[in-house]
Formats: sequence, C-alpha cells, structure tokens
Amino acid sequence: MEANTMENILPPDQAAVDDALTRKFLLDYPKEAALKIEAMDAEAVADVLSRQPVHVLLPSWKYLLPSAAADILGFLPREHVALLLAELPPQDTVRMLGQLDADQRQPLLEALDESVRKELLTLMTYPENSAGRLMDTRTLVFHGEMTIAETLNILRKAKLKTARGLFLVNAEGRLSAKVHLQDIAISEPQVTLAELSQPVTAAVPSTAGRDEISDLFENYQLFDLPVVDMDGRLLGIINHASLVQVSQEDMSSDVLAMVGASRDERALSGPLFAVRKRLPWMQVNLVTAFMAASVVGIFENTIAAFTALAILLPVVSGLSGNAGAQALAVTMRGLALREITARHWFRVMFKEVRVGLINGIGVATTCGIGVFLWSQSVGLVVIICSAMVLAMVAAGFAGAIVPIILVRLRQDPAQASTIILTTVTDVTGFFTFLGIATLLSGML
Repeated sequence: MEANTMENILPPDQAAVDDALTRKFLLDYPKEAALKIEAMDAEAVADVLSRQPVHVLLPSWKYLLPSAAADILGFLPREHVALLLAELPPQDTVRMLGQLDADQRQPLLEALDESVRKELLTLMTYPENSAGRLMDTRTLVFHGEMTIAETLNILRKAKLKTARGLFLVNAEGRLSAKVHLQDIAISEPQVTLAELSQPVTAAVPSTAGRDEISDLFENYQLFDLPVVDMDGRLLGIINHASLVQVSQEDMSSDVLAMVGASRDERALSGPLFAVRKRLPWMQVNLVTAFMAASVVGIFENTIAAFTALAILLPVVSGLSGNAGAQALAVTMRGLALREITARHWFRVMFKEVRVGLINGIGVATTCGIGVFLWSQSVGLVVIICSAMVLAMVAAGFAGAIVPIILVRLRQDPAQASTIILTTVTDVTGFFTFLGIATLLSGML
C-alpha cells in the first residue's frame, strides 16, 4: 500500500511534460511558434517536432518560411513528412518543395499517395514561357522582425550569389516588401529588416507570359521580379539574367521553327497544320450533333401532335447552353489560374449545381409568365418551367465537371470541353422538355 501511494505522488516524466507544453504552445500560438522554430537549428527542432502528431504541427507549419520548413523536412521521420505534405494546402506544399533540389524532392513525393503526388506535380508544372517556368523557386524570404545579424547568418549559410535584394513576407506568407542588399550591408546588426524595407514595385502571377514579364523589367528597370500565387504568396523570383538567357534560347527555337520544326497552332500556323489539330474534334462534334438530333426524333409524334413544343424547344436548349457555358468559363479560368485542381471537383460541381438550380427557378418563373401570356396553357407552363430547371442544373453540373475530367484524362479542356458541353446541354434540354411533355400530354 505504501509503495502505491509513493508512486502516485511522484512527478511525471520530464520528457512527457516537455512534449505536453510544446503541444500546447504549437496549438494555441501557431504564429509565435513558427518564429521560434525558424530561429532554431533545423535538426534540433525536428527532433522536438517528431514527437508531436502531425495535426499538432499543421497550424504553425503554415506560418513557417518555405526555406525553414524545407530544411526541417529533411530531419523529420518519413511518416511525418508524408502526412504533412498530404495535409497541408497544396500551394503551401509546392512552395516548400520548391526549396529542394530535384534529388531531394523525389523521395518525398514518392512517399505520397499517387493522387496527391500527381496533383503536386501538376501544380509544379507551368506553361511554356510562363513566369512559373522562368522563376527560381530556391529563393529565401524573410520576416520584417528579423534583425540584420540574423539575416546575414541565414545568407551566409545559404550562399546565394544571385540575389540583389531580399523579399519580406507577412505572417500569412504574403509578399509585403523588399530590402536592398546594399542597405543591409551598411546597417547596424540590431536594425530590423522592416526598418529598411521598401514597397515592392511589381509582381506577376505564375501564369503570366514572357511578354508581360519583359515589359515589367523594362518599365521598372528591375533586377529581379517576384512571382506570386493567387493569394499573393511568394513562389519564386525571376532574375533578369535568366530572362535574357531564355530569350536567346527562344530565338534559336524560332529559327528551327522557320525551317520546319513543329509547334502547337498559332494565329499564323499553316492551314494543313490547323486542319490536323481541328478536324478530329469537328468529326466528334458531327457525331454528337446527330446524337442530339436523335433525341428529338424519339419524340417525333409528340411534336407532331403539339406544334407549340417545336417553337419552345430552342428556348430550353439555348438557355441551358448559356448556363453551361458560364459554368465552363469559370471552371476553365480556375484551372488555368490554378485557383482549383482536380481535387476540388466536388466543391466546384456542387456550387455550379446550386447556381443552376437557383438561376433555373428564376428564369423558369419569367419564362412561365411569358409562355402563359402567349399560349394561355397552364400545362405548357408547367412543362417548360420543369424542363428549364432540370436542364440548367444539368448544364451547371456538366460545365463544372467536363473540363476537370478532361484534365484528369490529360486532354486539352479548352479544345474539347465546348463540344462535350454542347452535346450534354442539347441532349438534356431536348430530352427533359419533350419527355415531360410526353408524360404530361394530357395537360396540353
């Protein structure tokens, strides 16, 4: 009995207490924890963090500078790394992986599920001649609270020779200011970067073209240009020397193209090249047009009996086609600007279905009033209103899901989405309108 009493009053294990306090600090003060982590040795802090579950690390990990986070990754257990990369927002993961060499990055990606790995690889792949292709992702960023002494220590370890200035980010990782290296060189060690900072003159999204980038370098006389994502977070830096080098390579490529090297179609591409690119899809469109026509043929008797249906049929298909085109345009823009990826398919689809439902009800109400004034037929109003709502919901669904499926299938959504969408909206519009008319023919 005495031994049991003594065990109950003994203090708990000190390591367990330290881990509990660390967990509390990481969860309750993630921003402050991130600053502490950045100031510590990567190997030492990795030893502490490896004893915490991943869900405890996530809140503060989002506030870490990408370079610091990448350094710590190399010392964490492989299970922690895989879970972190999978659970972090994809854009945060891409910025962090961008700090690593290809041979360091590959093992980390291989530890992930195939779907997550493919999504990250897609986000790290940018169009030819875009800012994302030209930028250097191994770029150090800093907080304004850092002193000159701390900054110089980081620069000495990194041994970057191409930097002309340092870029500052706020607590959320968004680009906020810039500091010139010459100002750092002549300042006292205790001065903070925020005291020396200047506004960022220009920045570009990762999808910006080379013409836009060249104009900014010329207009603002820049030595380096920051590249940001849609939320204003720094992805990398384009150095002027890199831009000049790429321009020279492109000039050589243009010479090759002039003597017969093939490229994707441009405004002045040869007719036969354009035909090879376009004709297959035109043939597909012909087949889908016959599919839509065959749907109308199924209800030939209904149309013959009620000729008013033939007059109103284009109204349903036209409005649903417009609704689908709107959903398609928004989804395509999101994919092009990397606001969304295939992983977001359900959220995008659910949103567009709801938009289609609400718009369908609104348009159907107006349409119903017009049809009633024209035909004085309550049955015709019920039929066209019901078909309008169903067709616009289907159009919103197709407009959102078709380009995402094509991206998954590694097809060009810009080239194929419109053809597939037109087929879906036509077939759905015709079938719902004529099908409901057949079922409710007694009301006509």
